[in-house]
Amino acid sequence: MASTFSLILVIVTAITGTIWALDKLIWSKQRAAKIAVARANAGGAVDEKTLAKVAPVPVWIEQTGGVFPVIALVLVLRSFVYEPFQIPSGSMMPTLLVGDFILVEKFAYGLRNPVSNGKFLETGEPKRGDIVVFKYPLDTRVDYIKRVVGLPGDRVIYRNKELMIRPRCDDGKTCEGFKKLDVQFQQSGEFTQMGIPLDRYKEQLGDVSHNTLRNPLMPDLVDRYYRQPGTEDDEWVVPEGHYFMMGDNRDNSTDSRFWGFVPEENLVGRAVAIWISFEFEREEGSLLPSWIPTGVRFNRIGTIK
Repeated sequence: MASTFSLILVIVTAITGTIWALDKLIWSKQRAAKIAVARANAGGAVDEKTLAKVAPVPVWIEQTGGVFPVIALVLVLRSFVYEPFQIPSGSMMPTLLVGDFILVEKFAYGLRNPVSNGKFLETGEPKRGDIVVFKYPLDTRVDYIKRVVGLPGDRVIYRNKELMIRPRCDDGKTCEGFKKLDVQFQQSGEFTQMGIPLDRYKEQLGDVSHNTLRNPLMPDLVDRYYRQPGTEDDEWVVPEGHYFMMGDNRDNSTDSRFWGFVPEENLVGRAVAIWISFEFEREEGSLLPSWIPTGVRFNRIGTIK
């Protein structure tokens, strides 16, 4: 189902659009007829003040006529083109930081009805390595953002902090073995978690090269992993119509390892750009409210890498 905001936006658009249409098709013609009669009775020209009294335009109709095109444009852009999102957590560090405001391409994986969320036009499918916004499977009122790791039919293993993938193997085809991703250590201490320096790695995921973070002191939380019948505790086979998602901050991300797969119908769109990025860091004891930015990270604005 659509979010509450989307539903409200559709309802407001429908109401204002109906009023706008009734005014264009009926009420404006009635006013024009009254004006014509007034001019005929006056034998010619009639001043604007008199016309306003003869055929006044109600304030609520006038305001609705001005608001409807704007609301309709917002609905179309937000539902079918781009929608802004704010990054609320550090699960996608170092790619996305808390305070990043991103644009999500809504048409990347199909056009959907803004009310029912049903797809009515196919435009594409997620690729391995895409950064995707989706409805959290356990509570679709909540939006999550992660990276696509496993496609339908893939077998995914995350063991000893290493990601391995065996691509889908259809019947009658020669099956590939597990592929351990090409991972190269980059730097330690650039980012921290609870005072612990994190290690940054560069990972090649399909055609996408991106950075990940690991906490060298944190073990894999295998006992908390989502259990799929017929597989090892740290292994999953992605069902048809589903995707396996992971955060780039591997030891600080609640993702498919812990709650399972993301259905295709939960996909919202592909994250494509950062349009603004705010800093919220402040000194201890600062009286400034935590929600007020302390600076703008201009160097982060642009395409998501």
